[in-house]
Amino acid sequence: MERYSEDLTPHSLRHTHTSLHAEAGVSLEQIMDRLGHSDDQITKNVYLHVTQEMKKKLPTSLLNS
Repeated sequence: MERYSEDLTPHSLRHTHTSLHAEAGVSLEQIMDRLGHSDDQITKNVYLHVTQEMKKKLPTSLLNS
């Protein structure tokens, strides 16, 4: 079996999974439910990351503020 990066962990996949759902427009409530979170601060502060794809979708006026 091909060796995978040591950086690839179940936890890192959980972050990726969350970011991809956010990119796809899934609501915070749905993401929280999927992750089993009852506190939105954990989801927002730990798991949600702004991806390059999300930045591309922002209007230019918001990027310059």
